[in-house]
Amino acid sequence: MSDILKRAGEIVYSRSEEKERQYGPISESFTRTAKIASQMTGKELTAQDIVKIQMSLKMSRQANKHKEDNLLDLVCYAAILNELENEIT
Repeated sequence: MSDILKRAGEIVYSRSEEKERQYGPISESFTRTAKIASQMTGKELTAQDIVKIQMSLKMSRQANKHKEDNLLDLVCYAAILNELENEIT
C-alpha cells in the first residue's frame, strides 16, 4: 500500500474516535454543513454534495500547484464519500 493510502486510512479510520470527541461523527458534521449551506444558498445540498465540493477544492488547488496534502485530503474525502454512500444504500 502506498504511503498516501496508509496515511489516509489512519486519518479517516484510525483517528475517527479522537475526531468524534472533538467534532462529532463525520457523517453528522457533513449533514449539518449541508443544512447550513442549503440555507445560505437556497439550494438543497446533501452531505455527499459537501464532500464533493471539498474534493473539487482540493483538485483546484492541486491544479495550481502540486502539494501532497491536497492529494492526501482528496483520498480522505473519497473514503468519507464512500462511507456516506454506503449509509444510504
